[in-house]
Amino acid sequence: MIHTTPPRPVDVTAVFPQLAPLARPATRLHPRRGAPSPHDSSIGGPLLWPADEPWPHCDAPHEGGGHSLAAVRVEQRVRAREAAHPDGVSSYTPQERAILEQIDWDQERPDGPVPLLPVAQLYVRDVPVLRPPGQADLLQVLWCPFDHPDLYMPRTAVVWRSADSVTDILTSPPEPLDVEWEEYVPEPCVLTPEQITEYPNSLELSKELREQLGDWSRWQAADADVDSSYAPYLESYYHSNLSVAPGWKAGGWPQWGYTDPSPRQCPACDTTMDALLTIATFEWDGNNRSWIPYEDQAAAASLDHHDDIRRPTGVQIGSGYRMQLYVCAAAPEHPHLELMQ
Repeated sequence: MIHTTPPRPVDVTAVFPQLAPLARPATRLHPRRGAPSPHDSSIGGPLLWPADEPWPHCDAPHEGGGHSLAAVRVEQRVRAREAAHPDGVSSYTPQERAILEQIDWDQERPDGPVPLLPVAQLYVRDVPVLRPPGQADLLQVLWCPFDHPDLYMPRTAVVWRSADSVTDILTSPPEPLDVEWEEYVPEPCVLTPEQITEYPNSLELSKELREQLGDWSRWQAADADVDSSYAPYLESYYHSNLSVAPGWKAGGWPQWGYTDPSPRQCPACDTTMDALLTIATFEWDGNNRSWIPYEDQAAAASLDHHDDIRRPTGVQIGSGYRMQLYVCAAAPEHPHLELMQ
């Protein structure tokens, strides 16, 4: 399958040539539920992890989780069957019933570090906007499926590696007994990456350029095909349709709104940090439907498939926000930065 973003309704650089030097490449990941292998780029899929390398854990204090991971996994498999066979009768398999019956719902989570869960695996061959260190060609992102007081969302780990160096794959990594929210367990998704071009969120533009964005006469002079009903809301129109793509993506420009833009400097060397990965609750919302891929537009209009297409990974950040990861532009192996937007 492929997923194709429709052309932007306006060539914004024809209206505002000052934006042309600010263009950045991004890769929309277009996750869709599936059964990825360790050799695939994926969300929530198995990682190409060396059998002799320790699996990462979170050492921070954690409160008890509210959801059994085994039960969450069973419900994910049931939902996957329902999506694949919408007219069929869904029920638990005997194996799934046995898993649920064996869960000790009163068991306390053992003390000690919590094993991380796979979130994303991206091969550079699929996501060329990645700029890995050295000979690495694979990005792996994991997280601790608990809220952390300083983040109010999961804490992540970023791993770069060379795929060719992994000869013996860890097939049964350790997993936590429970998770704080089932939305912190990504549904296994395959990806159909697409390369696009983005422009800065309006909050990152100069005051002068933001004022120009709101000048209806400039849009008219450039013969931009924008309905006059948007004349009082041109900055919002730019924000929703012409600047930053919604959904899961690598690279590009960050989306702001939950907070104003803030400096992102590497804690190790003070170099400016680049956008690495956006972990999104939704692939789009009512304000940015122009970004819906052609191949999804019929399903997006259907009430039966709307939520599965709009939120394929099942992940939720905060009240429907995004987690944005940043890496050092000079040395991607330096500690990364996490923000909620």
